[in-house]
Amino acid sequence: MREFDAIIIGAGQAGPSLAGRFNDEGKKVAIIERKHVGGTCVNTGCKPTKTLVASAYAAHLARRGAEYGVVLDGAVKIDMPTVMKRSHKVTLDSRHSNETWLEGMPNCTLIRGHAQFESPNTIRVDEELLTAPQIFINVGGRASIPDFPGVKDVPFMTNSDIVMLDRVPKHLVVVGGSYIGLEFAQMYRRFGAEVTIVEKGPRLIGREDEEISDAVRKILEAEGIHIRTGAECIRFRKHETGVAVGVNCTEGDPEVIGTDVLLAVGRTPNTRDLGLDKAGVELDERGYIKVDDRLATTAEGIWALGDCNGKGAFTHTAYNDFEIVAANLFDGEDRKVSDRLLGYALYIDPPLGRVGMGEAEAKKTGRKILVGTRPMTRVGRAVEKGETLGFMKIIADADTKEILGAAILGTGGDESIHGVLDMMNAKADYDVLRWAVPVHPTVSELWPTVILSMQPA
Repeated sequence: MREFDAIIIGAGQAGPSLAGRFNDEGKKVAIIERKHVGGTCVNTGCKPTKTLVASAYAAHLARRGAEYGVVLDGAVKIDMPTVMKRSHKVTLDSRHSNETWLEGMPNCTLIRGHAQFESPNTIRVDEELLTAPQIFINVGGRASIPDFPGVKDVPFMTNSDIVMLDRVPKHLVVVGGSYIGLEFAQMYRRFGAEVTIVEKGPRLIGREDEEISDAVRKILEAEGIHIRTGAECIRFRKHETGVAVGVNCTEGDPEVIGTDVLLAVGRTPNTRDLGLDKAGVELDERGYIKVDDRLATTAEGIWALGDCNGKGAFTHTAYNDFEIVAANLFDGEDRKVSDRLLGYALYIDPPLGRVGMGEAEAKKTGRKILVGTRPMTRVGRAVEKGETLGFMKIIADADTKEILGAAILGTGGDESIHGVLDMMNAKADYDVLRWAVPVHPTVSELWPTVILSMQPA
């Protein structure tokens, strides 16, 4: 039995940083990883996908070169093996950096293997037993594979598979019209594939306001992507040219014939094979670990961080989980998940940056709200770049002047949203943002103008 002050299961975004904090405090910590250090973000998520997005954007811009007075001889060609190798190098460099960091900590032991609870304070890794008074679960999640009819009879990819693809599919069918699916759909269309998106719901990215969903659909369709929403009869069968994907039982072509299929229909937590019942750690009905506002589980001395706790599905929320736990354990603070103001982005081109409530959500609160919008065609920076798709939007409480939320679907939207996010975190009302003096020419300089345009909704 090896004894530690703390054991961390999983080396995703929260785990290594927490190990570093224990190490710096002079505490003996073990961090266990059964596959790749870095978790989803480094290995199958942010790092590889955003590198692929960058290659797809370069191809898109090259095709538009003549609009900028840049003339290329011949057609733009995609060297997909090189695209994939570039992406994979970014992943490997980041993974190696994390491994080197962990292995260089004098008080940290990196253990490779599958961890399972033997008791609330004892972990088995293969034939070895480890014990600690504090245990932290950071095991992340994986792609969901629903039991669609025929899905077990055909080849398909998830995000973990497609980031290693070194060819361009002739016709990629993306099942799932949300964030992951849309990014891969546009990416591979720009690489030269025919692409069809199949979404069960009535519109894309259903959690967003309808005008955002509609605008995103128009952006993707303008690039030649086929979109089938309301696909209530998703099913699969083998076809001589690949895979037949059943779409709709009542109208339109009943099937889409593709050479390749990507399933992008959500995520599921990696919690079923940890022996959590032996530790008294309870799961909710979806398999996520139940935690309180300070990320403690139902078992004393055990915490859950990152995607596996159902409190966030992003790298930045996982890292914030680490910050909350570390601040409470070591700094005498009382940080809570409920204090977190969620911001996120959809990395199609142009990207969508979001924070706080959408308009529909704000209206449901019963408040009197103000809404201001501005099309990107009236944003100087967007016009100068020749990237005028999308719009800016801000929502506020008419009585208190509190900023309730904002969205920017447009060039630089993933960065420009932070001006509003920071104001909301500072609990500043919209007059503070209105009287800011932002830099020209930027996208962010239009936030005061958008505020001035607000009207009752």
